[in-house]
Amino acid sequence: MAEQSRTAYHFGDLLALARGHWVRQMAEHVGRAGFADYRRTDAAVVRLLSRRPRSIGQIGAALGVTRQAARKFVTRLEQRGYVVTVRDASDARQVNVGLTRRGDQYARVIEKAIDALDRRLAQRIEPTQLLAADAVLRASLPDQDAREEAMRLVPPP
Repeated sequence: MAEQSRTAYHFGDLLALARGHWVRQMAEHVGRAGFADYRRTDAAVVRLLSRRPRSIGQIGAALGVTRQAARKFVTRLEQRGYVVTVRDASDARQVNVGLTRRGDQYARVIEKAIDALDRRLAQRIEPTQLLAADAVLRASLPDQDAREEAMRLVPPP
């Protein structure tokens, strides 16, 4: 039997380190494009809204957070002029959220930053390595709902 390593491999630590660097690179890209106020939660919310307006509840459900957390994200974006909120005409309890013109520009800049980071990574590793990394990340998802959500993401080429 092979002797076990004294130090256990900590995939989560490496993943957290990579995520932290990714977020900082995103902020740098977006900042250079004139949006120095980028926050890491912005990308998910703004990209979601770039497809179509949504209610606070829909945003929370799509992000897997409470309505209260989604409301916080939206409030911060609204304060910075990226989204506008309006009460739903048929249900006054529902708050609908849409991008402003500046928010639409912000969404496009975020998309370009993500594309640039994806391309840079793909240039540094072999396609088979990217496929392997994708497989590992998908396998690390905790439950069927998360894995189904990942299935909607485009796999590497």
